[in-house]
Amino acid sequence: MKILIADDSRVMRQIVIRTLRQAGYDDHDVVEAEDGADALAKVGSEQPDLVLSDWNMPNMTGLECLQALRASGSAVPFGFVTSEGSAEMREKAANAGALFLIAKPFTEHTFRENLDGVIA
Repeated sequence: MKILIADDSRVMRQIVIRTLRQAGYDDHDVVEAEDGADALAKVGSEQPDLVLSDWNMPNMTGLECLQALRASGSAVPFGFVTSEGSAEMREKAANAGALFLIAKPFTEHTFRENLDGVIA
């Protein structure tokens, strides 16, 4: 399985990758994107099986990326890993087609709760 991680912070991308490994998902290919626009392009070129995206990023937010993907007909599984998890954001994420929203701080347990069944 190939997982695309989109976050404008390189450090945060590395934290997400480390948490994936700690959660037991250490045998998957990982592709990184530095913002929503980069993620949108890499969904096309890399064809990931799952996208984990931050919400707030320059150039294109995670939500805008998800909306563009769905508008183009892409059904790639998509989840948010972001700093906020308000009810309004969760509703927007779900309405746009996200599978889940993991709010920071997160643990490997949080990842397993949301990713089991999504990652084979």
